[in-house]
Amino acid sequence: MSPRRTPVVLVLLAAALVVSALAGLALGAVRMAPGQVIDVLLAGPGPGPGPGPGPGAGAGGGAAGAIVWDVRMPRLLLGAVVGAGLAVAGTVLQALVRNPLADPFLLGASSGASAGAVLVIVLGAGVLDSAGGAAVPVAAFAGSMGALVAVYAMARRGGTMTTGRLILAGVAVQYVLSALTSLVLVLAAHPDQIRSVLFWTLGGLGGARWDELALPSVALLLGTGLLIALARPLDLLLAGEEGAHTLGLDTARFRAAVFVLASLVIGVLVAYSGAIGFVGLMVPHAARMVVGAGHRALLPVAALGGAVFLTLADLVARTAAAPEEIPVGVVTALVGGPFFLWMLRRSTRTEGVAG
Repeated sequence: MSPRRTPVVLVLLAAALVVSALAGLALGAVRMAPGQVIDVLLAGPGPGPGPGPGPGAGAGGGAAGAIVWDVRMPRLLLGAVVGAGLAVAGTVLQALVRNPLADPFLLGASSGASAGAVLVIVLGAGVLDSAGGAAVPVAAFAGSMGALVAVYAMARRGGTMTTGRLILAGVAVQYVLSALTSLVLVLAAHPDQIRSVLFWTLGGLGGARWDELALPSVALLLGTGLLIALARPLDLLLAGEEGAHTLGLDTARFRAAVFVLASLVIGVLVAYSGAIGFVGLMVPHAARMVVGAGHRALLPVAALGGAVFLTLADLVARTAAAPEEIPVGVVTALVGGPFFLWMLRRSTRTEGVAG
């Protein structure tokens, strides 16, 4: 691939993100004209009693400003951050396990986050009352990191961590935690608890608030920056275990360090968005088809592509059945499922030709 192609792709994706963001701010249960949204944005947020912009922000009256700045903007930003982060994490994990069908939830992060959140929602009424809105994200992060630590401990043997053991450990942990989540859900007594749990486990951005954007944004920026700095050793992994070691890379230590870094990013993101699947599977594969396998170009393209994809998916989730809202994880699954089958079919054909 020509190096000149990457800047063009990045500019096109940035333009697509701007357009999708404008659509996300304009469309919903209450629709606004793009010009009105632009006026509200240019006027800036108004002062609010809590963190972030407050009611009455922007031009054209309190209603338009409140909708754009207080409701849709934090949701839009969280979706872009989560989409970018999951795509970057998926790209890196695919390199670590050398499998294009790997994604961030292969290693149990999704099931761990779901289990932690469900335990608090259904069984932790006292915790919810004392901790308020922070209880579920904290429990989800703890569950996600606990699952990833368990996977890492089971996959690492004799000071090394092989790809096969990593995948098998992730699948085993995922099944156990999914069963635990189902059991707790069966024990839920109140319909509101069941609805909240189902919506959270399928992924959603509806609870986004300005004061919750800082941590996911920092995790995305720091994690992506560090991973781009590690682009060359990530490229060496593509040569295989023996090839990378021959070229001077301590594959065991490097794989463990990158696994921990990617796990931290995933844990923070799923703690605020829930289990949104297929973003980390689809976007890296599509980005690789456009700019090639080199991670210095691949990671930024995947980040922007993930932001665009999840922004559009959330727009569909909010508008397809308005005024009702579909969990965004359902939308990504409806798109990602056929894409996964197409990739599997394409991989099978490639193996057949090679054989």
